[in-house]
Amino acid sequence: MPRFAANLTMMFNEWSFLDRFAAAADAGFEAVEFLFPYDHPADEVGKRLVDNRLTQALYNMPPGDWAAGERGLAALPGREAEFRAGVETALRYADATGVKRLHMMAGLADARDPKAVASYCANMRHAAEALGAKGLDLVLEPINGRNMPGYFLNDFGLAAGWIRAAGLPNLKLQFDIYHCQIIHGDVTMRLRALMPLTGHVQIASVPSRNEPDGEELNYPFLFAELDRLGYEGFVGCEYVPRAGTVEGLGWFAPFRRD
Repeated sequence: MPRFAANLTMMFNEWSFLDRFAAAADAGFEAVEFLFPYDHPADEVGKRLVDNRLTQALYNMPPGDWAAGERGLAALPGREAEFRAGVETALRYADATGVKRLHMMAGLADARDPKAVASYCANMRHAAEALGAKGLDLVLEPINGRNMPGYFLNDFGLAAGWIRAAGLPNLKLQFDIYHCQIIHGDVTMRLRALMPLTGHVQIASVPSRNEPDGEELNYPFLFAELDRLGYEGFVGCEYVPRAGTVEGLGWFAPFRRD
């Protein structure tokens, strides 16, 4: 049976960020993820996890100036020093939270630009090696161009190719089923092909990015498929509730912890 992590950036927005940990635990989740923890002291984030007996499943490394529209630094030539400083910041939060995997956002760049590709690959290797020294995985997530126009990494095959070429044991794929369906379709066959590379899975309905209880995808089948494939990691619930987080958790009732 899959283990689910509430995404506290999208879910439980009825509470302030630090209070979302308790709300997620009360709703029966055993783990959480979110985009970024950096607006809050690392020790305080760690305390909320411990107090609520929650596991930190994932968060992103610093993305640059998010408010100004930046969506990562890895593929941006000339930003290497800032990227490396972000890796160190993310690792400080990893020490406090006990997280075992971090996501590296690529940024807005042209994947056909050789300079962007060289920057991305060099930063990817640097981050993977820095995380590997701490026993952590680095995950790469393809993101669809409808939600994030111009994002550098928007193809699952391309991500898999870079992971295989790098040959680093802690470099893995973040398989967001929502993004895969929009970019490629044929989700089940891609899960089967890419599961050996996969370090984290995320879900949402398609096309609305709401609770995983309808629309294009048969999530009960996909949850069973994850079990059949032997996936043992967390499944991140990266969706926007339709009408209240708790009110929309009917789909989660069979999976909640006691």
